[in-house]
Amino acid sequence: MAKAQKQIIAEALLDWYDRSHRELPWRVGPDDLAKGKQPDAYRVWLSEVMLQQTQVETVKPYFTKFLKLWPDVSSLAAASQDDVMKAWAGLGYYSRARNLKKCAEIVATKLGGRFPNTSKELMDLPGIGDYTAAAISAIAFNHVVPVIDGNVERVVSRLAAIATPLPKAKSEIKQIVAGSLSKDRPGDFAQAMMDLGATVCTPRNPACIVCPLREHCKVIRTGDPEHYPFKAPKRDKPLRRGAAFVAVRNDGAIYLRKRKEQGLLGGMTEVPTTNWTARIDGETGVSAAPFSASWVNIGSIRHVFTHFELELSVFRAETNDPVDELDGWWSSPSDLPEEALPTVMKKAIETAKSGATKRNKPARRQLA
Repeated sequence: MAKAQKQIIAEALLDWYDRSHRELPWRVGPDDLAKGKQPDAYRVWLSEVMLQQTQVETVKPYFTKFLKLWPDVSSLAAASQDDVMKAWAGLGYYSRARNLKKCAEIVATKLGGRFPNTSKELMDLPGIGDYTAAAISAIAFNHVVPVIDGNVERVVSRLAAIATPLPKAKSEIKQIVAGSLSKDRPGDFAQAMMDLGATVCTPRNPACIVCPLREHCKVIRTGDPEHYPFKAPKRDKPLRRGAAFVAVRNDGAIYLRKRKEQGLLGGMTEVPTTNWTARIDGETGVSAAPFSASWVNIGSIRHVFTHFELELSVFRAETNDPVDELDGWWSSPSDLPEEALPTVMKKAIETAKSGATKRNKPARRQLA
């Protein structure tokens, strides 16, 4: 791609962005930039961490909630880990929340409350990888660095008709973006590429007719855009099995406990489950129940994690027996929405509630 063509592409893309950019709660748009408003590194960082492997529409309410609770990095650093995990519950990929808290503490206590502005320095902070560092550096500080996410990979793969499968094509894509990006508006260029991929150059049914880059797109002339980018075949995800135990007190409270800080869903809240992991199955029967009660098998749920799928047999028991000797607590119906419950645990609770009217024969586990 010739240098002059790259410059034309950048100009066409930015002109489209000025007219058609998305309004996002963490974004400072072109009009506000023209009036002198500057991006807030805290907001850019928070949004980019939340957006890792998560859709924009899912992130919006979480971002708004976090800003209301912790409007700056110092207030987030001072928050308790449990409160941060509760606010994050349902957003998934929970190591992001733990690293978010660690990063905030470092920025607040060791860096005077200011984020570093270069990709290299940003990558020294917990939870910030190559993409996130580049995005913060470009968007918050207007540094001339290529920012490559899945949307950008798709746009560039189609624009240049790159037949090399991902992830091998990443270096070629990065080289093209680095040679094309605007030196004057690198932050806007990065966001324009993302917006184009999210709203026009979509994975299915791309709106090529309204694309500002259609005159420069090789795929439009030579093939079907939906075939790009090429990707290596995905491996089938293994299926793991286990059991979840939903104990309900007569006032509607649910028995909960906290997972270990390390590992999958670390530090999150759960109904008692068996010892399943991404690599091994857990027990699936009533014999693994956390305490003696009239446990009824309500059914099962499935939940997809990044590297595996999980099937949990869901058991329910109604009990008022004291379980003070166990490391858990009863959460009332009014408190339950505020608990740090990941989606898989919410599914188990909802299944136990919806199946409460089923009259299965109880299987009682007696403790020795």
